[in-house]
Amino acid sequence: MPGLVEEGRAKVNLTLRVVGRRVDGYHDLESVVAFADCADRLTLTPGPELSLQTTGPLASACGETSDNLVLKAARLLGESIPNLKMGGFVLEKVLPVAAGIGGGSADAAAALRLLARLNNLSFDDERLREVALATGADVPVCLASRACDMTGVGDNLRPLSAPKMPCVLVNPCVPVATKDVFAALGLRHGELLVGVTDVMMQASPWPEEGGSLEEWVEALAAGTNDLEGPATKIQPLIGEVIAALNATDGAWLARMSGSGATCFALYENTAEAKRAADKISKEHPEWWVHAGTLS
Repeated sequence: MPGLVEEGRAKVNLTLRVVGRRVDGYHDLESVVAFADCADRLTLTPGPELSLQTTGPLASACGETSDNLVLKAARLLGESIPNLKMGGFVLEKVLPVAAGIGGGSADAAAALRLLARLNNLSFDDERLREVALATGADVPVCLASRACDMTGVGDNLRPLSAPKMPCVLVNPCVPVATKDVFAALGLRHGELLVGVTDVMMQASPWPEEGGSLEEWVEALAAGTNDLEGPATKIQPLIGEVIAALNATDGAWLARMSGSGATCFALYENTAEAKRAADKISKEHPEWWVHAGTLS
């Protein structure tokens, strides 16, 4: 049987509210998530042994293979489903690591989709969703890999009908550890970051199906990323990236994604996004820059 292929698309948090920290230590979030047209590529060749090989320009940044979320997700699914067919994974790594765009989570989600295809499992199989959440908080949203409003610890997903959004993604090629950013937020177990009124307001609907790009940008601009401040204190380059994005012509909204250090800007059209990316790449050749669309 030939190898099966899936993409692990970059996840972008267009907004991110931290509602509070639960008594179990996990943080409750509310985040509008979309996915970019840049992605890692994961191939699964059926075989008797589970294995993982990393290739691509950023393979060296993946760390120890044994710690990779692709293998963690596969092993957890194997524990959940007896006699699960496995095989050898090859990961072509092109997305920055520890970058706030869910690269590792997207790879794990791609692994689950590949194993589902190999074993004739439905993508909405409850066991897939359970294993996704057990693998990592961002894996469930990456499993669907479509725009949604994500709440809780990543377990509640409400699909959104967002238009294609021309964008530029920029990472200054410095890793930022998610745990350090949440630690810098400084919430105690059981502490709310926002008031009850604010929490209730988060349930407000986003633009309905058919909403224009302008309507979406206006709604997103009213939001925030609560992790941007603490992440910038840990890595001041984030502030420089946002400033560089804001300095490009036509940037409607510039913000950090996830826990950083990747930041994004939204534009009216792909031509403006391409010109902005070219400008930033020329001024900062050491940065990772991508122009494309979110959906």
